[in-house]
Amino acid sequence: MRIRHSVDHTSGHRSYRAVTGLGSRQLLCLATLSLVSLFMTDRPLRSQQATPAPTQGPPISVHVKVVNVLATVRDKKGGIVRNLTQDDFELKEDDRAQTIRYFAHETDLPLTLGLLVDTSLSQRRVLGEERDASATFLDQVLRVDKDQAFIIHFDRDVELLQDLTSSRQKLQAALNLLQTPNRSNQDPSGSPDSGQYPQGGSGGGPGGHSHGGWGGGGTTLYDSIYLASNEITAKQSGRKALIVLSDGVDHGSKKTLASAIEAAQRADTLVYSILFADEEGYGGGGGGGGYGHHGMGGGVWGGGMGGGHHGGGYPRPQEARPDGKKILQRLSKETGGRYFEASKKHPVDETFSQIQEELRSQYSLGYTPEPPDTGTGYHKITLTTKKTDLIVQARDGYYSGQ
Repeated sequence: MRIRHSVDHTSGHRSYRAVTGLGSRQLLCLATLSLVSLFMTDRPLRSQQATPAPTQGPPISVHVKVVNVLATVRDKKGGIVRNLTQDDFELKEDDRAQTIRYFAHETDLPLTLGLLVDTSLSQRRVLGEERDASATFLDQVLRVDKDQAFIIHFDRDVELLQDLTSSRQKLQAALNLLQTPNRSNQDPSGSPDSGQYPQGGSGGGPGGHSHGGWGGGGTTLYDSIYLASNEITAKQSGRKALIVLSDGVDHGSKKTLASAIEAAQRADTLVYSILFADEEGYGGGGGGGGYGHHGMGGGVWGGGMGGGHHGGGYPRPQEARPDGKKILQRLSKETGGRYFEASKKHPVDETFSQIQEELRSQYSLGYTPEPPDTGTGYHKITLTTKKTDLIVQARDGYYSGQ
């Protein structure tokens, strides 16, 4: 046992000294430093393993409000100007200069188009011309699988004959349903505008919808614009426009002219109006009954707005006929569209060609209001060019909030 211990101890001692070349005191210090180093190295590793990684919170969503403006620019001769750049425009909101952040010469965005046709008795002599020109226009302007259109007629009621579609066949079928009310089906009041359509009036047409209880009188122009904007175009993106074919005389709408304009502005929808004024349609030889002869009745669209009017004392010759031209001009000007008059000198198919050219030659501008708008209400937009000899056609303003 001793020999083994002595040999082991000596051998071990020699071996150790041969490797380190250090004395016992130095060896003790080295061992202590090694332990401290190992301990310090191990601490962060253990701490890292014990502390869970911080969890990533939900992404912060920042809502940036962008106001979009579609504009058409013309020279003094009425020709469309197509070569302007972003730097050529100046834009103000409520008289405060704004920075145009988005700009494009828009020719390719999807188009949502609504055709609103006045089918009251005052239009019966021009309805065929309107129908034929509308069919040609829709066939030329709509691009398959990209653009959509819908058709509404209005007289004593507002009716959606064809909902949004890109099918030319469905749109043509709806146009074929455009007829003035059948005077043989008058109500007991003798109102000439209370007749029914041969197809059933509120049946909705091919692909269309009918909605009970809107209420309306002889020519519900304002209701038709309000409903088309609020229930259809407001839910669409891209370029949106309504084309109204009417004499501009409203009688029986639940909505006002101001509310119809507001609905179009909120929906970013341009209103193009085409005046068809057939004077013979208002009494005096035409046999159609004047403005004071419009009947009252129930409605077809937008239930819950109340029942129809009930009047008496027809005819009412003391009632002056509104100026339909001024009404249509205001509709178009305040929404950024354009007003036209159809006549023998300027047939409706020529007017449709001008509208088509304009829809394909618009500038699209976008800006973020500065300072940011925190409330609700109407804001006036003023869009001009630095070239003073050019005329800019754009909407007058927009409504913020609800």
